[in-house]
Amino acid sequence: MTAVTTTTVVPVATATEDLPQVRRRRRLSPGRRLPAARLAGPLLLIALWAAASAAEALDPGAIPAPWTVLRTAGHLWTDGTLPTDVLTSLERAGYGFAIGLTAGVLLAVAAGLSRAGEALIDGTVQLNRAIPTLGLIPLFILWLGIGETFKIAIIAIVVYIPIYLNTHAALSGIDSRFVELAEVQGLSRFAFVRQVVIPGALPGFFVGLRLGVTGSWLGLVVLEQINATSGLGYMMFQAQNYGQTDVILVGLLIYGVFGLVSDSVVRLIERRVLSWRRTLSN
Repeated sequence: MTAVTTTTVVPVATATEDLPQVRRRRRLSPGRRLPAARLAGPLLLIALWAAASAAEALDPGAIPAPWTVLRTAGHLWTDGTLPTDVLTSLERAGYGFAIGLTAGVLLAVAAGLSRAGEALIDGTVQLNRAIPTLGLIPLFILWLGIGETFKIAIIAIVVYIPIYLNTHAALSGIDSRFVELAEVQGLSRFAFVRQVVIPGALPGFFVGLRLGVTGSWLGLVVLEQINATSGLGYMMFQAQNYGQTDVILVGLLIYGVFGLVSDSVVRLIERRVLSWRRTLSN
């Protein structure tokens, strides 16, 4: 009698089936910061402007070519007109910005750290914010005359409002648990302000600072066309009377460069001061 041997085949799992499936993590961050990335947009606009001018798609009388504007800027700089106007505009914007920055920070701190200060200050600032600042020009001319004082005062108002609003909002948004912790630790008022208030308010302050810097240039370009005898706005106003579009574009480009450079400086300072924060931007 012959024995029959049966063989049972047992399926063996492959190595790939035994290993868990590793899901690839999706990157949601914007990625690494590109060097000089913010210049890409302005340079692209200038390139399109130059290409349209070279193709004669733009009326030279309405929008001169970039090389024409650069040539005009060179002539204005050589004859001394442009340096004088630039220095005058920088001086006005600097004085107004310094006054507005100081007023905005002091008022925000007084209103943010004191209920009495908030009752007296916040409503007044909100009322001032609701009134168009440039609408105050006729009244300030009657009060302060047509000299430099009223121009600096208007610029200061334009600057202090965004700085106050953002700094006050940052102070009001500080987590109350940090305040309770400071009280438990027995911190003094000065130590509380230095260790809790200032770090908590800095992000909002820098947002207001950027808006204030931009606002100083926006207010300046209007004010320098009102009863002024120097400055970039005055140069542009005179060029309008004589139909000199290239001179007007020179003034606008300088304003744009000032705004871009000042905003970049503020952002650089913000990145250094707030280097402890881990955000999408850094």
